Amino acid sequence: MSDLVIEDLVVEFSSGGLMIRPLNGVSFEAPSGSLVVLLGPSGCGKTTLLSCLGGILTPTSGTIRFGDTQISGSTGAQLDEHRRHGVGIVFQAFNLIPSLTATENVMAPLLAAGWRRNQAAVRAADLLEQVDLTDRRHHRPSQLSGGQMQRVAVARAIANDPPLVIADEPTANLDHLQVDGVIRLLRNLAQPGRVVVVATHDDRLLPLADVLVDLVPKPPVQEREPTVVHFDDGQIVFDQGSHGSLIYVVDEGEVEILREHDDGRLELLVVRRPGEHFGEMAPLFRIPRSATARARGTTRLTGYTTEQFREHLGVSTLTELIPTMGSPDLG
Repeated sequence: MSDLVIEDLVVEFSSGGLMIRPLNGVSFEAPSGSLVVLLGPSGCGKTTLLSCLGGILTPTSGTIRFGDTQISGSTGAQLDEHRRHGVGIVFQAFNLIPSLTATENVMAPLLAAGWRRNQAAVRAADLLEQVDLTDRRHHRPSQLSGGQMQRVAVARAIANDPPLVIADEPTANLDHLQVDGVIRLLRNLAQPGRVVVVATHDDRLLPLADVLVDLVPKPPVQEREPTVVHFDDGQIVFDQGSHGSLIYVVDEGEVEILREHDDGRLELLVVRRPGEHFGEMAPLFRIPRSATARARGTTRLTGYTTEQFREHLGVSTLTELIPTMGSPDLG
C-alpha cells in the first residue's frame, strides 16, 4: 500500500542574509486512500511542503517516504521517475497551456511520458468524462470558467494515474458556485492506492479530510495560571523559525534575542531584563519565531497565552496589545 510518512521534516534557506525555516520538524502519516488537508496561514510552509512532496524542492533534513520510495533521498533517474509517474500536481493558477484545447492539455503529460498520440487522446477523453467536461473538450482555457479550468487541471494531474496527487489552494480562484464540484472531485480522487494532499484556506474541505495537518500549532487552552519556567545559562527558550504559543516576561535573569544569519552567525538584537517581555508576534499572528531567545545566566520566565498576556497588561482586546509591543523582529 502507498502510505505517506513524513518524519521531522526541515526546510531552510537564505533570504536577505537571514536563515529562514518555513518547515521546522514537521511529522505526520497518511494511509493509502487518504485525503490530507494542510492548514495554516500564508507563509507557514504549505506550498514548501507540497514542493518537497512533488520532488521540486529538496528538504534540508528529515524524510519523506511514499510506499517503497524515499522521496527525500531520491536523485537522478529515481527522482525523474517520481516526478513523471509518481506524483500529479494541481496548481492554484491552473497553469493550462492557453493555445491548447482541454483535450490537448490533458494529453500533454501523456505524450511527454511516451504515449502514442491516439492512445493519449483516448485517455484524455476518458479523464475529461470523469470530470464532467466531455462537452468542453475542444475548448481552450479562455473559453472555460475557473471551475472548468481547474477540473481540466485535475484531469491532467491524474493522466498518468499517479499514486500521489498534490493540490495547492485548488479552490482559491473559484467563486462559491464553482467550488462544490472541485471539492467533490478531490475527495473522490483519494482512493485505495492513492493519497491526495491539499493545501488550502477553504474550511469547506475540512469535513471531508481523513488527515488534518495544522502547520501552526493552535494556542493552548487557557490555563488557570500562567506558566513559570526556569532556564540555565545558555539554554534556548525558543529557536528562530519555530512556532510558539506563549509570550514571555522576564522575572529573574536576562534573555538574549538573537538573529541567525545564513552563514551561521548569531547577531545580538537586544537583551530582555526583569519586567520586560518578548516573543509576542508568533502566538498573536500565528507566524514562525523571527529570532532565537537564549537565557543569559540563571533565568526565570513567566509564559502567558495571548489572553493571559492581555489580562496581565490590563487591555480589553487583543488588538490593544500591538501598541504595547516592541519590534516585530523579537519573535
